[in-house]
Amino acid sequence: MSTSFLPATTESLAQASEANSPSEAISIYYRILENPSSSPESLRTKELAITSLSDLLRQENKAEELRSLLTQLRPFFALIPKAKTAKIVRGIIDTVAKIPGTSDLQISLCKEMVQWTRDEKRTFLRQRVEAKLAALLMESKEYSEALNLLSGLIKEVRRLDDKLLLVDIDLLESKLHFSLRNLPKAKAALTAARTAANAIYVPPAQQGTIDLQSGILHAEEKDYKTAYSYFFEAFEAFNALEDPRAVFSLKYMLLCKIMVSQADDVAGIISSKAGLQYVGPELDAMKAVADAHAKRSLKLFETALRDFRAQLEEDPIVHRHLSSLYDTLLEQNLCRLIEPFSRVEIAHIAELIELPVEHVEKKLSQMILDKKFAGTLDQGAGCLVIFDDPKTDAIYPATLETITNIGKVVDSLYVRSAKIMA
Repeated sequence: MSTSFLPATTESLAQASEANSPSEAISIYYRILENPSSSPESLRTKELAITSLSDLLRQENKAEELRSLLTQLRPFFALIPKAKTAKIVRGIIDTVAKIPGTSDLQISLCKEMVQWTRDEKRTFLRQRVEAKLAALLMESKEYSEALNLLSGLIKEVRRLDDKLLLVDIDLLESKLHFSLRNLPKAKAALTAARTAANAIYVPPAQQGTIDLQSGILHAEEKDYKTAYSYFFEAFEAFNALEDPRAVFSLKYMLLCKIMVSQADDVAGIISSKAGLQYVGPELDAMKAVADAHAKRSLKLFETALRDFRAQLEEDPIVHRHLSSLYDTLLEQNLCRLIEPFSRVEIAHIAELIELPVEHVEKKLSQMILDKKFAGTLDQGAGCLVIFDDPKTDAIYPATLETITNIGKVVDSLYVRSAKIMA
């Protein structure tokens, strides 16, 4: 970095934009920021230089330089209003987030900025950086640390009655509890977010996030029809904003259709005007699952899971529901195959269903324990023995009913005799 500074003027900014290489432009922006002038015009120019410099450093994937830039700008922050400082700090943190593989750096950067905001008593900025830090900790699966941070932050923000930030934090808390499989607390936090959102104007992107989380929680409770309507609302919001989350909302809509055995609707949704915009691996994965479900084919189902591993297995929400769908399909297929038999080799069933013998044997034993059918596994002979469904003899319930009625008569006679004796 050069030691001689440049005047903080629009001419200097033009010189940087016309530079021959990104490194030259970065050097010019740094020299503009070194200018000690604190006139209003200089401060405005420096703000523009910071924005351009941040974008250049992001394009060059220089995350560490962005981090050191925040430290270098601290004297400059003392010269500008706190609101502008907050905008610049959050902007640089968001810029670092756009550089891949910087999760740990983002966490340490947020922790540094939280400490600095505490020292400078910048409460407004600290709360927002802490919310960002909690989101990063959740993504890194540091759930306990994120929860501790959020619990203190929620109390503080509720006292200040900052509704917009409260919506963000409650929504984050809902996602955190959902990740920890604590559904009641996830629903409570989401309700709190909705309550806060109803009192203020919520940006469409934020409303879409609330609807998306609502859909996820309803899907978890197997209420797929309600979940579908929430995912649809989220999709419309994200689609209007051209937000990349729109494709995930559409993907979860298709998942809901499959889970309520309406797999035939999937092709229609994908080929609709809105669906055609997002044709790609995500939708192809759901179409493959829908085809397998429509044909009741476990082989096609497993092929889809294998071919679209990133879109199905690595998406925790889809994976959870498809696991239960796979189990249901497997049970239905096994029950249909063993129905004609009273005794059948497990290898023959495995051959018919086109799955490994060990897999089929394990599933059959689980179904017997769950009382899905009456039978036993003869592992010595490698056979499944199916028992006839035991028919309940009608005489036993009738006898029990008769004895109950006799008991009532005896009790009634005893009460009467007790009155006569008295």
